[in-house]
Amino acid sequence: MSLIFTHAAERWKEMKDAYDAHVQAAYDKALEATGGVLVNKLGRALHIDGLDLFTGPVSRAHRYASWELLEHWQTTPRLSLKDFESQWVSGEVEYIGA
Repeated sequence: MSLIFTHAAERWKEMKDAYDAHVQAAYDKALEATGGVLVNKLGRALHIDGLDLFTGPVSRAHRYASWELLEHWQTTPRLSLKDFESQWVSGEVEYIGA
């Protein structure tokens, strides 16, 4: 295997592990801020898991997020993997709970 590819794959895994930790911390903080109300009525009817709202398309997150979570995201923005990766590469990522 290419040394360059191996190095890139290792760096990506480091970033992804950091993102996963960030998502978990953001989820925990949101649970506290919203009193555990993360998913709206439609999302609950579709059995949407609140943790899933912190990853994937922002349009899906906003469609199923409770108003409490949407309000929380106004002060503690939700970071997509792409945005997190960009900040991580530049050394400017702000970790939740750090």
